[in-house]
Amino acid sequence: MGVNRIVPNLPATDTHVSQEFYAELLGLELALDLGWIVTYRSPDNPTAQVSVITRDETAPEDATISIGVSDVDEAYAEAQHRGYEIVHPLTEESWGVRRFFVRDPNGVVVNVVAHA
Repeated sequence: MGVNRIVPNLPATDTHVSQEFYAELLGLELALDLGWIVTYRSPDNPTAQVSVITRDETAPEDATISIGVSDVDEAYAEAQHRGYEIVHPLTEESWGVRRFFVRDPNGVVVNVVAHA
């Protein structure tokens, strides 16, 4: 299993007020807009991304970071095997990803994700 990208998920009360800062000031392009989460990426390096999130609409907790992997099923099985707390089970989301949330040893919730 390889890691494709690592994306910080920044908390916000309104995702769209960040557009001026991330798109206009820093030159990032809009990659995803679900309303409750907006992701910006570098036009020169599409794996360089940042997400702004109000509240995850399909999971019980918000993830602090998203880690894109090549095989999310393998990562899920390994997390279970190692006894890590699964915060949100492996789920195929309507926007085209499969993901699960796991709590790291420091209590940080990590969104492990792959395109479906």
